[in-house]
Amino acid sequence: MVDLNALSAANAKRWQSAKLTRKTEAANIALRLYHAKKRYQAVEAKTGVPWPAIAVIHERESSQDWGASLAQGDPWNRVSVHVPAGRGPFASWEAAAIDALVRCPPFLAQRNDWSIAAALTALETYNGIGYAARGVPSPYLWSGTNQYRAGKYVRDGVYDPSKVDPQLGCAALIIALMELDPEISFAAAKSAKSPAAGDPARPSLTNPSKGSIGAFVINLVRAVFGRK
Repeated sequence: MVDLNALSAANAKRWQSAKLTRKTEAANIALRLYHAKKRYQAVEAKTGVPWPAIAVIHERESSQDWGASLAQGDPWNRVSVHVPAGRGPFASWEAAAIDALVRCPPFLAQRNDWSIAAALTALETYNGIGYAARGVPSPYLWSGTNQYRAGKYVRDGVYDPSKVDPQLGCAALIIALMELDPEISFAAAKSAKSPAAGDPARPSLTNPSKGSIGAFVINLVRAVFGRK
């Protein structure tokens, strides 16, 4: 049985040492997710789950497909066949997302602690704790960072230690989003309905660190518009 407190401590330690290994890809995806911020915030308002957490789940489950449910990537306008099965049909992507967060395990809408350790563990349990049971970093979180090299469940119950997850993990995407949006914070235990002003532990787009995604985006904008 997985000790979730120990898992949270492990994820907090990994977060402190995490560095992106696929910066350009992370920057591009983060920009795409950021552009849909208002849609994610509409779901946050109904569930209390922070919009960046909703955004990275959306990317992991369906590559931000607005026709796919947040729960498992099945079409939201039909009854789902993958776990959680039997959900829907729904009237909209937002309605399906609210159902996934409120009524489906691990019931993320019931959580009040969205400190970074708690948030990462919540995201890991959303995917499943098979990696934690093996004592290895979950690619659902850490793919695209220096905390992950290889190892993936290729199907239910079948783990391949040499398989590399091609998708970016939630932690990698959160790092990229935090560098784009200075208002994102997982700095303290709090409800998502009372956001903090920013996370001083991570540079923002307005004050990017050298070599960061924020700096990359600013340089890209300058190159496109010819500004110095």
